Amino acid sequence: MSQTPSHPGPSSRTPPSPGPSSQTPSSRTPSIIFVCWGNICRSPMAERVARKWFYDAGVQADISSAGVSDEEGPSPMDRRARAVLEANGYDGSRHVAHQIDADEIDSADLVIAAEPMHVSMLRRISPHATNPRARKFSLICDYDPAKKPGTPLPDPWYGPDRQFVTTLRAIEAAMPGIVDAVRRLS
Repeated sequence: MSQTPSHPGPSSRTPPSPGPSSQTPSSRTPSIIFVCWGNICRSPMAERVARKWFYDAGVQADISSAGVSDEEGPSPMDRRARAVLEANGYDGSRHVAHQIDADEIDSADLVIAAEPMHVSMLRRISPHATNPRARKFSLICDYDPAKKPGTPLPDPWYGPDRQFVTTLRAIEAAMPGIVDAVRRLS
């Protein structure tokens, strides 16, 4: 998995960066996992957007997504999420939802969640990955300079179809900061 596009310029706020314990040797490709509740809407949308942005920026990364819950596995991406991705030039095909496990968390350089609740759940799944100096966990919107740190990514699941566009725009607004954070890992 890999890659993403270069869009708006650098942000005025420095996004969270991994601490020394999560630095990646230059011989290894950084690994990023996007996480939401069921891995059928927000996290696969972020994964697909990130792949395109990283590719367009020429930044190598292993990019995946997962959910903190197993209730949707092994379902495909929500049809509305897929439709919004494809209407905006992103690949929405071949996704299978799955629940994240401790091994995935431990092997990732960055675990980027949709909501603070997801970070709490991730810390329970992998308690030894909670070193505050590692800065392994962050939220998608933490990388958007226009958002207050800790802002959750809008959940489109219960709303009208247009909420998926709102969620996509929020993901895209965070992507320059995410690309920059991964560049610093390399």
